[in-house]
Amino acid sequence: METQDHIASDFDRDLEMVQAQIMKMGGLVEDSIRQAVTSLETRDEPLAAQVRAADKVIDALEAQINENAARVIAQQAPTSTDLRLILSVVKISGNLERIGDYAKNMAKRTAVLSQMPPVKDSTGAIRRMARLADEMLMDALDAYIRRDANLAADVIARDEELDQMYNTLFREFLTFMMEDPRNITACMHLHFIAKNVERMGDHCTSIAEQVIYLVSGIRPDEARPKADTTSLATKV
Repeated sequence: METQDHIASDFDRDLEMVQAQIMKMGGLVEDSIRQAVTSLETRDEPLAAQVRAADKVIDALEAQINENAARVIAQQAPTSTDLRLILSVVKISGNLERIGDYAKNMAKRTAVLSQMPPVKDSTGAIRRMARLADEMLMDALDAYIRRDANLAADVIARDEELDQMYNTLFREFLTFMMEDPRNITACMHLHFIAKNVERMGDHCTSIAEQVIYLVSGIRPDEARPKADTTSLATKV
């Protein structure tokens, strides 16, 4: 009995460690989103460089989480419920890593855009998109901690609003480019940034779906609402 209790204690400690790493990773990704948008709006190239550097830390955390999760599976022989938790952690860390990549990609374009004239209120529109994506991420991680399937479902529903914001901005960029060909290069960069934010929402949705799977043991089988009507016109 004492040996079994010791094994259970080790297993619980390992799970707590992996979940703590997920929350640390989530916090870093949230910071990257906010800093990437701030660097874009203020044309702060040093801040953009910080975002790019932080992505290496996020990548290292994902690798560490995957390694720890594999070790727990190999050493502890988890039950089906605990295995579901561990696999969800691995999936969530992968989604966080991709969101971090998109924040890094946004920051990479700051140096280029800072050398060009601003295109009306485009950065403000991107900031509003990024704020929604950031809120989706915060709520998805909160849903994970609280095991709140209802909050996770709300995150999934909000992805449609983010898609609609992207569609509107995409049309505005086309208008700006037709009005003045000098806007073409800047609008192309801004479009890629907006698309990166839209993709962040997709990964927030995936995290929320993992929460529902973790709570219920059933993966959402309905097609998620998608309002991105530009996919056939352009790919990133």
